[in-house]
Amino acid sequence: MFFTSYEFLGFIAVLFVLYYLIPGKYQWMLLLAASYVFYFIAGADYLIYIMATTLTTYYAACRIEQNADRQRAYLKEHKSEMSADEKKTYKDRQKSIRVRWVLTCLLINIGILAVTKYTNFFISNINGILEALGQGRKLPFLTLILPLGISYYTFQSIGYLIDVYRGTVPAEKNPFKFALFVAFFPQLVQGPISRFQDLSKSLCENHSFDSKTVCYGLQRMLWGYFKKMVVADRLLAGVSTIVGDPGAYHGAYAFAGMLLYTIELYADFTGGIDITIGIAQVMGITVEENFRQPYFSRSLKEYWRRWHISMCSWFRDYVFYPVSVCKPMQNFSKFSRKRFGDVVGRRLPVYVSSFVVWFATGIWHGASWNFIVWGLANFAVLMISEEFEPLYARFHERFSWSGTFLYKLFQTGRTFLLVCCLNMFDCYTDVSTTLRTFASMFAASNWKVLWDGSLLELGLSGVDYGIVAAGCALMLLVSLWQREGSVRDIIARQPYAMRAAVWSGLFLLILLMGSYGIGYDASQFIYNRF
Repeated sequence: MFFTSYEFLGFIAVLFVLYYLIPGKYQWMLLLAASYVFYFIAGADYLIYIMATTLTTYYAACRIEQNADRQRAYLKEHKSEMSADEKKTYKDRQKSIRVRWVLTCLLINIGILAVTKYTNFFISNINGILEALGQGRKLPFLTLILPLGISYYTFQSIGYLIDVYRGTVPAEKNPFKFALFVAFFPQLVQGPISRFQDLSKSLCENHSFDSKTVCYGLQRMLWGYFKKMVVADRLLAGVSTIVGDPGAYHGAYAFAGMLLYTIELYADFTGGIDITIGIAQVMGITVEENFRQPYFSRSLKEYWRRWHISMCSWFRDYVFYPVSVCKPMQNFSKFSRKRFGDVVGRRLPVYVSSFVVWFATGIWHGASWNFIVWGLANFAVLMISEEFEPLYARFHERFSWSGTFLYKLFQTGRTFLLVCCLNMFDCYTDVSTTLRTFASMFAASNWKVLWDGSLLELGLSGVDYGIVAAGCALMLLVSLWQREGSVRDIIARQPYAMRAAVWSGLFLLILLMGSYGIGYDASQFIYNRF
């Protein structure tokens, strides 16, 4: 049941009506039931996995909190009887119990994710090694179910468990409310990866009907459907043609393909998040923003502060920081400083931690070497940029024009092209094809295809390109407008006739210019597969 299907629109329409008809204290129960119905329709077998993650995480978090409460009570009761060493020994012993609960739960849930998502990837690599060694025997691939949204709800549950262990959030006592946090259906498809302290309260609160909130939510959904159906899905045919035959479509075609894919990815992913946030807002629920005009970034570092914000903050808080301050890393830092000096010694732990983060980020996106190389390429660019930061600072001090609008525009364009190049790893099937296709752009002799009409033979007509160009212009205008504040607030202050014209006009654009017809499958969302 895709977000763009008639079945889904009927599903949420019925849900919205029931949500505000029933008493507020039962609203969260209706949401839980709706989320499990949504998940059941996506695949009945998927329920086993999400319920396993929910139950193990809920139980482990409760046991961790119970242990921490007992520790505090025991220390308070025996405060005068225990020496400092005895207190430390007792705390260490109790902490080790909590750590065991965390590790056991992580082993179960990351194990489920690893088995379902990465088993055949490991088998293919083992078979590759066997073939290289001249072995004729190969391991058979397994037929495994990859549950919808498993990467998202697993990471969301892990974040909650670690927060409970750290004592930053209390463990949820009601297992059904926790189940709703894990399975809340709008964000199962492609995120965002919500934090318990941000989402749980508004999920389970009583929400009275508020016309402004409902209208704002519907407007956000409408904007998401425009980006998805008018821009992203229209570009799908052209991108698929270019990527599907890299031997025929190389050089200038590859350049056009990477530009079109980057636009498609943005419209698809941000459109899906707009729909998610809009659905939640209609019901009075707050879901955190996941993008802040990422293509306005002037460096790759800034881009990753603006793109898929929830994922980046998750890896920062639950991978980078723990790895960078763990005891082995501290020992490595001391060794590096002693062996290589303070400058290198301070940086090496950061590089190692960043390497782990980007390797994990790459493989999280997909069970493929393409994604791993994509992650490590981002790591390499970011680390090189970090090393050259002092040089950049001197450059900006020396040349005053480096602060002008034109130079900032150059930086934005440069970053956009860099992101386009990195996105090629997402397009093609393997690393060698990606690199070969990328290299073909620099040896291309077919640049005339960009203006001789050849691009009209990719499944996109001149009208299609015109609609995409107009859609991109509108997205750019809205992004610029957002710098002045909420676009919906700005529109809401206009006369009724203008407001009605804007939103009814957008609705008509989706109806008239959205991608439908033979072969249309709602394309799913690109981030579904991650």
